[in-house]
Amino acid sequence: MRAAVHSRYGPPDVVAIAEVDKPSIGDQDVLVRVHATTVNRTDCAYRAARPFFMRVLTGLVRPRRRVLGTEYAGVVEAVGSGVTSFAVGDRVFGYNEGAFGTHAEYLSVPQDGAIATMPAGMTFEEAAPGTEGSHYALSTVRSADVQAGQDVLVYGATGAIGSAAVQLLKDRGARVTAVCGTAHMELVKGLGADRVVDYTAEDFTRDEQSYDVVFDSVGKSTFGRCRRLLKPGGLYFSSELGPWGQNVFLPLVTPLFRGRRVKFAFPIEGQQMVQDLRDLIETGRFRPVIDRRYPLEQIVDAYRYVETGQKVGNVVITVVPPT
Repeated sequence: MRAAVHSRYGPPDVVAIAEVDKPSIGDQDVLVRVHATTVNRTDCAYRAARPFFMRVLTGLVRPRRRVLGTEYAGVVEAVGSGVTSFAVGDRVFGYNEGAFGTHAEYLSVPQDGAIATMPAGMTFEEAAPGTEGSHYALSTVRSADVQAGQDVLVYGATGAIGSAAVQLLKDRGARVTAVCGTAHMELVKGLGADRVVDYTAEDFTRDEQSYDVVFDSVGKSTFGRCRRLLKPGGLYFSSELGPWGQNVFLPLVTPLFRGRRVKFAFPIEGQQMVQDLRDLIETGRFRPVIDRRYPLEQIVDAYRYVETGQKVGNVVITVVPPT
């Protein structure tokens, strides 16, 4: 089968299309014919092994997983003898961080993994970006326990995580202020934002409004800069560990002062998560935003584009061209 393969860490050019063995399946596994996948920040980080400590997970000298990719949508082609949840011909989508392998024509996943039947009425290219950024956003919204009427600021509202967060917060009845660049203000308003701040025209950390929750969905700010935006008892979240890894430790320290706090939402990546996202999509409460589409043969170009930091929503890789 064709797959995007990398045998060393480095820039996008370390990835190449090659023929590799089709994955085998065990008694509890499902073989998926992948029709569409994505390239996202997670893929870029694992490919480049940045930050360096990631090599503890990915391989100290060279990558243990040669085929990356976390998101997918496709058709079940075969099932193990013990599989009862899925059948040949089912249209499925899911998330496979850790095992990876979605940048290929075939993928083997356990039937109890982060896989579910696709949302009704969606194409493979529309469904494939439905889990990665959105599951981080959903984990943050739930960890914050956002309630109707609360004020929430989302910094980086055009990314895969941020665009999902705006929609999921509005679904909960929050009042959302979204921060983005000039070119995408109308897009973000269309996602449901009540107010949009253009970060190219003003410093959002100097905003006069205060918030119950501030969510930095691109990891480019800090609690120190955003603290003044929070109401007493307000919560700060970031999608990244922070420049000094502080977002892992601040949740342990800030509660001691009984004021504004930092929380870090560790995402749960199980089957229930994918089913919840499917339900949100099917009911029209969330829709993944798609920026660009590339064929599998041009996946290096997709990596380059994602690493510009300018993508809006998601970048989709077409493995099987739509008919």
